[in-house]
Amino acid sequence: MAKFYGPVGYGESVESPPGSGVYKDVITERICYGDVITNIRRTQETGEKLNRDITVENAISVLADAVLTNNFFAIRYIKWMGVYWTINTIEVRSPRLILRLGEVYNGPRAD
Repeated sequence: MAKFYGPVGYGESVESPPGSGVYKDVITERICYGDVITNIRRTQETGEKLNRDITVENAISVLADAVLTNNFFAIRYIKWMGVYWTINTIEVRSPRLILRLGEVYNGPRAD
């Protein structure tokens, strides 16, 4: 079983500037340790695209602290093998979180 060490990013909506009614995602990263449970790669062909989409169906079990456990619903991405990946599903098995990865993440990241 391969080991994991890297950032997990979660976000919260913050009004910016205050009183404007405009909200933006502020991303925070936590460094986590864990294990790569499954390691699967899949390509998917969609109609209008020139290139296939690459997705992974990996499951990474991370040791979660209280902050990640309380914000598991807001987890957006994980950095694994030098690439930021979206999190498709999260399973809470205290004190661990089982994160199932999907496509490459292209959203906002921590500063």
